[in-house]
Formats: sequence, C-alpha cells, structure tokens
Amino acid sequence: MGITRESLVERRIREAAERGEFDDLPGAGKPLPGLDEPYDEMWWVKNLMEREQLSLLPPALELRRDVERGLEQALRLASETGVRRAVKLLNVKICVANRTTHAGPDTNLNMLDPDEVVRAWQKGRGARGPG
Repeated sequence: MGITRESLVERRIREAAERGEFDDLPGAGKPLPGLDEPYDEMWWVKNLMEREQLSLLPPALELRRDVERGLEQALRLASETGVRRAVKLLNVKICVANRTTHAGPDTNLNMLDPDEVVRAWQKGRGARGPG
C-alpha cells in the first residue's frame, strides 16, 4: 500500500480539518484546563469524583451536606406544597440515617420543622400567608 499508519492518520486529520469537522469544538481557542497546575498523579480520580459527584465523606457529613443542599433547593421552589414535600423527603432521609448505624461520627441531625422552612421560603419570596 505504501502509506504508513502515521501518514494515514495525519492525512485523515488534515482532511477532516479541511471539511471543518473541528470547527466550533467546546473549548476552542482556550487553554487546556489545569495545564499550569503541578502534576498530580491522582488527577483522574479527582476528575472522576467531581464529574460523577461521588463523595468519600462519612455518612453523617454526607447527610449534613445533602440536607443543606436540599434546603437550598427547597427554598427555590415555586409552591408551598413543593417546599413541604421537599422537607418531608429530607426528614425521611434524616430519620433513616439517625436510625442506622454508620462508621464515623453519629448522624444526630434533628428533623426539620416544615412550618419554619415555609416561613423562610415565604420571607425569601416576599410572600405573605400560604401560597
């Protein structure tokens, strides 16, 4: 055939570039992320954990983080019914975690008061009364 593997690959890349197949790629014209950072042999593990939203936190700390994030989301909901439903789901999570034995620190979170969360939601929306 007379064509080396390298030249075949290079030719296909050149032809694709000529056809514009590499135009408008995400990150085009921007520096590679992390290029100036020192080498970290665990970069791929950290990248995977971030991308897949994995955590190595003990269950008690994971629960606290989940409750904090859940409350933030609940306060952005559009209806009081949605807020109360979100608080109910968080309370179920708290209850299950508090009844289960885990390695690490105790999961001693108190249940959330739905009325208190609704008042905070109403205050954040500038609302008065149930809605």
